[in-house]
Amino acid sequence: MTEQTNNPLHGKTLESILNELVAYFNWEGLSEHIKINCFKSNPSIQSSLKFLRKNPWARKKVEDLYLEYLKG
Repeated sequence: MTEQTNNPLHGKTLESILNELVAYFNWEGLSEHIKINCFKSNPSIQSSLKFLRKNPWARKKVEDLYLEYLKG
């Protein structure tokens, strides 16, 4: 378990990560950083979560952006 202590994603749900990013960047800003349609066309948390859970490559982009956001 000690390997998780330095992992900022540990204990974070995808939904909480997405909510933080949307609160910080808003949908338009988020779609500029990560160019996927679920952030551009009629975005919502639920539709984005559905897409991100089915597409690991997209989820990785969201997690990577979140890690950059945490660094400030």
